[in-house]
Amino acid sequence: MRLILMSSFKSPVDTAKTVSSIGGTKSSANVLNVILLSFLAGAYIAFGGLLAEVANAGMLAAGCPLGLSKFVFGAVFPVGLMLVVLAGSELFTGNVMYMVMGVLDGKASVGGLCKNWVLSWVFNFVGALFVAYVLAYMSGIATDPVIAAGATKVAVAKVGLSWDVALIRGIGCNWLVCLAVYLALASDDIIGKIFGIWFPIMAFVTIGFEHSVANMFFIPLGMFLGADGVNWATTLGNIIPVTIGNIIGAAIFVGCIYYITYLKDAS
Repeated sequence: MRLILMSSFKSPVDTAKTVSSIGGTKSSANVLNVILLSFLAGAYIAFGGLLAEVANAGMLAAGCPLGLSKFVFGAVFPVGLMLVVLAGSELFTGNVMYMVMGVLDGKASVGGLCKNWVLSWVFNFVGALFVAYVLAYMSGIATDPVIAAGATKVAVAKVGLSWDVALIRGIGCNWLVCLAVYLALASDDIIGKIFGIWFPIMAFVTIGFEHSVANMFFIPLGMFLGADGVNWATTLGNIIPVTIGNIIGAAIFVGCIYYITYLKDAS
């Protein structure tokens, strides 16, 4: 009897081809669809952030060691990217990888890249703010004294980062985030996709890297709760360098390198 073994995942080369193809699709996507899906992506990441805030607050209130509380924070946060990838939406940080590989491979245009990046960044922010203000603050969930103490501490720490440190942490973050998306695309079953997402996202959060869309939730939530020194100016003072770092991390360390190694010769 002959046994035929079927792989449940794509090779790195086939995954790179998939990323490039998706970049081409995103390049020509309908503007309204991009806006709506970008709002959802910002909200999904914010859901993961809110869950992490609640879990972290309980750990800190219980007097758990900092390393353990950071791990719990990182362990629950990936639910946001799972929703983004599995339910479908437009997340700016992942789109950097998609669009760069798509443009380099000739599947996407530079104009499509600019449209996608601008719309996804802006409406990720809108979605994250909606969750921060309406579902976290106005609902009373984040105003619980224990949760509020943890949330304001997170926001103050983020706006306290220098510009160069925020940028560098943004590089490390989106390198891992795009690897999480890459691993999810490599898997052909939902459990494989979940595991592919969980480990890199848990790693970047626990390490302490900076994600621009997550910070669109964490920092404004601290501002709504009255955190010292947290305002729109300091919020953007963190998000802008983190965004630049996120672009570098995804474009160079994932998009360009995987294009050169897997797609350039084929093109």
